[in-house]
Amino acid sequence: MTSPEVAPDAAGAPAVVLIGPMGAGKTSVGRRVARALGTPFTDTDKLVVRDHGPIPALFVAHGEPHFRALERDAVAEALARGGVIALGGGAVLDPVTRDRLTAHRVVLLTVAPHVVASRIHGDERPLLGGEDPVARWQRIYDERRPVYERTADITFDTSSGPLARVVDDIVAWARRVPAGETA
Repeated sequence: MTSPEVAPDAAGAPAVVLIGPMGAGKTSVGRRVARALGTPFTDTDKLVVRDHGPIPALFVAHGEPHFRALERDAVAEALARGGVIALGGGAVLDPVTRDRLTAHRVVLLTVAPHVVASRIHGDERPLLGGEDPVARWQRIYDERRPVYERTADITFDTSSGPLARVVDDIVAWARRVPAGETA
């Protein structure tokens, strides 16, 4: 019997979970990977917004710890659904979430700072406010990188080349690699 945190996708495999920094393309890539694999796609940030309202407003009204608790619940819900899941950039900071991810196939998407600048320009990302967004993004990424790398089974960079190539590479990897194994 499969536990609710290890819902298989249409092919009977654990979820493919995309992690990484803000602006790495987790949602864009995730939608395409899910379509190619014929499985559902879930963005955990969208689940939080659906149930609790806009993320910037949650940060202002309740603070980051409250948001992280809501995010942890959204990740659990998404993992129970299975398929392809895009996590918010800080979701893997939670040890409970990291533990839940061990039963799934985890893909780290990375992006170069010079590329992310155009991707985050004009966004209302609560953690990037108040200063040079790219410099703040770099500090956050540097802090989180060791956690991302320990959590991921494989890494793909989205900085250059067609996004379709990254999608194809993830799909090929997901079809051949069971959960918990590295490339």
